[in-house]
Amino acid sequence: MSSASHDLTETPATAAAGRTYAIRTYGCQMNVHDSERLSGLLEAAGYVRAADQSGQDADLVVFNTCAVRENADNRLYGNLSHLVPVKNARPGMQIAVGGCLAQKDQQEVLRKAPNVDVVFGTHNLASLPVLLERARHNAQAQVEIVESLQNFPSDLPSRRDSAFSAWVSVSVGCDNTCTFCIVPSLRGKETDRRPGEVLAEIEALVADGVSEITLLGQNVNSYGRSFGDRFAFGKLLRACGSIDGLERVRFTSPHPRDFTTDVIEAMAETPNVCPQLHMPLQSGSDTVLRAMRRSYRRDRYLQIIDEVRAAMPDAAITTDIIVGFPAETEADFEQTLDVVRRARFTSAFTFQYSPRPGTPAAAMTEQIPKAVVQQRYDRLITLQDEISWETNKQLVGREVEVLVSTGPGKKDNANGRVSGRARDGRLVHVEVGGNDIQSGDVVRSRVSYAAPHHLVADGALLQHRRARRVTAPATATVDAGRPLLSIGPRP
Repeated sequence: MSSASHDLTETPATAAAGRTYAIRTYGCQMNVHDSERLSGLLEAAGYVRAADQSGQDADLVVFNTCAVRENADNRLYGNLSHLVPVKNARPGMQIAVGGCLAQKDQQEVLRKAPNVDVVFGTHNLASLPVLLERARHNAQAQVEIVESLQNFPSDLPSRRDSAFSAWVSVSVGCDNTCTFCIVPSLRGKETDRRPGEVLAEIEALVADGVSEITLLGQNVNSYGRSFGDRFAFGKLLRACGSIDGLERVRFTSPHPRDFTTDVIEAMAETPNVCPQLHMPLQSGSDTVLRAMRRSYRRDRYLQIIDEVRAAMPDAAITTDIIVGFPAETEADFEQTLDVVRRARFTSAFTFQYSPRPGTPAAAMTEQIPKAVVQQRYDRLITLQDEISWETNKQLVGREVEVLVSTGPGKKDNANGRVSGRARDGRLVHVEVGGNDIQSGDVVRSRVSYAAPHHLVADGALLQHRRARRVTAPATATVDAGRPLLSIGPRP
């Protein structure tokens, strides 16, 4: 559906020149990456990033929304209502709503929040500057939603939050039909980028000073299906290993159904692919997995864990778990706890089930009482925290390499520490001892203390390596005219 067509040759830069913007992002890493693209588009159109990203002082506030959690609607409309007096006091201020909730609600956004100027869908990122100018010129709200991806937005400018880490999408959309998830109906069927296009973007990012990239997809393991190469993701990881200057490669999220041995081998044999795996479990009960329409079972999931640890003994494995799915019994929940004990996850993103309108699970009759869900959730958190702490304590005394993301002087680092991620993804606070450490630098130290959710390395630095500095801004585009590298079907 699209209530407005547009000509992308329009140039709203003159009208936007000097206007400030703020983007408020909710949801997954895909939304974070989309917000970086929106920032790049707005700055290319003449907007300037506001110092305060709360939106209170910006000429434009963009909400990039999520529709996965039950309270997503309440959060959005509550935040929009708070901006009513702000907008009334600032003639010319604009508000735009995009992302999954905009794709889902469409015209409903304007009905509930008439102070919104633009509503755009998950496939309409490039339209935003033109829609804003049209709304301003016509003094009328603009809505543009298309139901499926027309062109992969790889050529959009991007303003990254980090000069040294970047997201790179390998696909958009999802072909799975999990009964609790609304994402496939909002982001569409899976569409894969050609490997050469992905690698071209990575090379451009590395030339711009990036040393760490995270490959993004709703299901990265099924990457290559659309162009007939079921081994494409493993080969893409290996190809990343040949890019000079690329020090760290991560990816999220794989689906256990499609996890294959060649990907494990590529992870273990490619030096810059980090020993880290985030693989959603959702439930440890085969009965619940069946009701969720998750096409794997607990034994297969644990087998993958064993294979990963056999190839990479020090790999940090994290997961997603949903508590209180409809009809989940106490016995079902105990099976989830059993898998958690056996898998020994480094950490887990845990969620209390909430029904999303439009999903099959929302219509299931045996919804679990809130008090029961909360009690189970608390037990899961307690168990996972114990395991996380135990596994982190095993690292005390070991060397750790940290890519620094936060320098001294921040609230959490007033004691002279810097923060960053180890190669396995753990958060580490490192004492700098008077050394001039900047974001993007790599330091090596020894772990002196372990907490459930972070490590501390206090002591003399064992190594300090300066980040590559480039003069170009933290933006990247891909040359759409570059020939695509062919990674053909594996024999």
